[in-house]
Amino acid sequence: MIKPSTRAILNDPTLLAARDEGIARLSDLFAGRLADPPFRLNGCLGASGADLTRTPSSGWPRPGQPRRDRRDARPAGVFRPLCIEFGAFGVHFTDRIFGADVYFHADQWYARRLASAVGELPAPDLDLDPTWQLARRLAEAFLACRVSVLLFGMATIASALNIAVNLYSEAFLIALHERPEAAARDLATINSVLCTLHRWYMARIPAAQLQAVCSAHRTQPPGFGQLCGCTTQLLSERLYREHVAPLDDALLGTYPHGGMIHLCGATPSISRPGAPCNPSARCSSTTAPAEDLPRYFRELRDDQIIYLNPCDAMTVEQALAHTGGRRLVIVGG
Repeated sequence: MIKPSTRAILNDPTLLAARDEGIARLSDLFAGRLADPPFRLNGCLGASGADLTRTPSSGWPRPGQPRRDRRDARPAGVFRPLCIEFGAFGVHFTDRIFGADVYFHADQWYARRLASAVGELPAPDLDLDPTWQLARRLAEAFLACRVSVLLFGMATIASALNIAVNLYSEAFLIALHERPEAAARDLATINSVLCTLHRWYMARIPAAQLQAVCSAHRTQPPGFGQLCGCTTQLLSERLYREHVAPLDDALLGTYPHGGMIHLCGATPSISRPGAPCNPSARCSSTTAPAEDLPRYFRELRDDQIIYLNPCDAMTVEQALAHTGGRRLVIVGG
């Protein structure tokens, strides 16, 4: 499936040692013993021109042309893991498993909302579902390549609330207020499937190589998972804590060490994004207003890490002034 010369590079002992060194430093950060903060992360995501929805067996993995210049693996102070990722259907991968009509338009994946009412969502038969079967074949294709250096990013499994809003749009948010039992039933159905998907990946992909979506810029130590909390800002704190937080915690709890909550936008619904309702949340990756970093650093637990994408509103220098580099991953070059 890949050329012998490519396989040789992706099993190169020097590249593997560089990756393991970066993971060891990241593990030290998570354990509170990193001696030389800050930690900088800017991984490399392999690309393929193949249409994965049509010819997965012949077109993937195709991790580009890895460079032989070993210095690329060790730029000064930056962890550069080499990653490959299943990205078909984007954030609507799980929607498609639940029966949504997912389509590609103008360089983006979209999903049409279901016609059924909230509270009537059936659990899919994963053994027969073509979307999940595609993801499984691609994971098996990765394993068949026998490459040790690459990190494997799984599909966008997302989170129960994300998927529910994708499937029902604003009708689900209304149902949380007006028919909370029906909404809770669908959330539980979705979360059970999500946990099953995560467990399958954990059982198949070596822990040293398994990562969640956006693997190149949300890399975590082995044994950590991830969920996408991109809709938490749409809920009040009460609704989140009553209906969503226990499910998020259960999903991250499928991993030995918990994991990451990725947040999009401001999150007034979660006054303390990782505590105490989400004890399994060990870090957050956020595109929230960057000026909120001091609040996140102050209110999150001491064992929780923040992945920051610097910008004009929160530069690297400002972030270091607020945190001293502690509990912080600076993402990007």
